[in-house]
Amino acid sequence: MTETLAPTTVAEAAETAPRETSGAKILTAVEAVLFSSPRPVREKDLADLLEATPKAVAEALDLLAGRTEAPDRGVRVEKVAGGWRFVTRPEFDSLLRKFHEVTERTRLSLAALETLAIIAYRQPITLPEIQEIRGVNSASVLKTLFEKKLITTAGKKPVVGTPFFYRTTADFLMRFGLNELTELPKPEDLDADLAATVEAREIAAPTAEPTAIHVDDEDDRDDEEDEAGTPPEDEPAGE
Repeated sequence: MTETLAPTTVAEAAETAPRETSGAKILTAVEAVLFSSPRPVREKDLADLLEATPKAVAEALDLLAGRTEAPDRGVRVEKVAGGWRFVTRPEFDSLLRKFHEVTERTRLSLAALETLAIIAYRQPITLPEIQEIRGVNSASVLKTLFEKKLITTAGKKPVVGTPFFYRTTADFLMRFGLNELTELPKPEDLDADLAATVEAREIAAPTAEPTAIHVDDEDDRDDEEDEAGTPPEDEPAGE
């Protein structure tokens, strides 16, 4: 009696097919994928797409990074938010803003930066916990961070009222040029850096008056109204 073998599936065939082991051979393909992608691409996704080994992908990325770091290149590759992407060099910021007719910078208010820092270092964290730390109503600030896709929900806390937990997003990592949250500066390092900066300024100008800080952002007015006690019209979903 002849045994009938089941046909090999596409997935099984892909798993058994030999994978490319040379980073040099997939270098141009990696470059094309990164150039065409609007978001960072993970090494695993590159390996699956190009049917290559993880080692080959890592080798290709190293080669590409070395080439784009040359002083005669206007773009380079960077690892951010768990993946790789092409970015322009910072020295061309003004030139590119002029070319693309970008006249204003999108900046966060001091209140938004303060709230985002609390979430980044304490996540997951609820709105009541954020407000306890800040001492002011933070619902509108949270809404602003939601709209900018810098934070998202992360389940609910099993307490009375079941408030939402909040955490940072991949867009947060990209906005601040971080590959992962462990790259956030340690609080003790920030304290030491701040102390050194203040000391240096006092030595340089011991009688100078503190410089006023002005944050020109349309979100400031809404944040200031909230912190003055004005109830927000809409709170983030779930709060």
